[in-house]
Amino acid sequence: MPQDAGDTRARSAWPWVRNLGGVALVAVLLWWLGTGPALDGLRRIDTPAVLAALALGALATVCCAWRWRLVAEGLGVRLPLGPAVAHCYRAVFLNATLPGGVVGDVHRAVRHGRDAGDLGRAVRAVVWERTAGQLVQVALAAVLLLALPSPVRPYLPVATAVTVAVVVAALVAVRTLPRSGPSRRARALRAAAADLRAGLLGRRTGPGVLVASVVVVGCHLATFVVAARVAGATAPLTVLVPLTLLALLAMGLPANVAGFGPREGAAAWAFGAAGLGAAQGVSTALVYGALVLVAALPGAAVLVVRGRPAPLRARPGNRTVRNQGGSSPTPAAGLAGSA
Repeated sequence: MPQDAGDTRARSAWPWVRNLGGVALVAVLLWWLGTGPALDGLRRIDTPAVLAALALGALATVCCAWRWRLVAEGLGVRLPLGPAVAHCYRAVFLNATLPGGVVGDVHRAVRHGRDAGDLGRAVRAVVWERTAGQLVQVALAAVLLLALPSPVRPYLPVATAVTVAVVVAALVAVRTLPRSGPSRRARALRAAAADLRAGLLGRRTGPGVLVASVVVVGCHLATFVVAARVAGATAPLTVLVPLTLLALLAMGLPANVAGFGPREGAAAWAFGAAGLGAAQGVSTALVYGALVLVAALPGAAVLVVRGRPAPLRARPGNRTVRNQGGSSPTPAAGLAGSA
């Protein structure tokens, strides 16, 4: 068998392997701790909890769509808010039900690119939008974990110092790389710098991206707190919030379906270390997963209805510019000026 074919099969099978790893981790936790607490927590999901999850999920989805719209239009690709919300709901549902956790984002990037007639900038808009959300989540987690008691608080000063040193070293390394000339690396750096100025750091986009990202993280935290209360946790918010933050950070690992597995493992460790019991952590994480799936159900309706938004076209004047070296698309003159 040709090596390329073997590599392709390995790459296509890897998401399923990771998914099975997450299932195995949860199975081990339930075998060790017993299924009783988890089942009791799932049975206690009631109408108020479902309505809260739907409301928080709707707010988070609209904010994600708004953030995406800001980044996309900063890069010069038109994206009305209504179609963006529909695309985001569909992406949330696909991310929550398919291996990999990013299938929905890939789908919305490609769909938007085809509708707008600019696949390159549409894909980059989703990448930058997701990156901004992750960075804000990590920054908020660092602040809250430093301010509130948690199992990792004694280690955070060292971890923060190491992270800052790594980031500074990476920035210095990037600045030393050549940004002129026809090389692929130079073209990539120019494109990334232009995207950052226009899509994330511009006066018209930066504040909105930050506010939307903070609200999204807040919605996820609130849903996790609702799940903890449903699962029977009575600890004060000052105790629950850091524990749920650790579980949310674990969900960001490239693991499987919607963080299933790492989320439960992190919650079991964090709740156990805080004296609330590992079983309480697993139960909370499973209830959270169920509530997130419920909140994503409008995305299933979008898939079923298959309502195709009106075709999106790049705005006049925001043409894709290619240099003579055949670089990847970069915003036209004037786009970067909005930063």
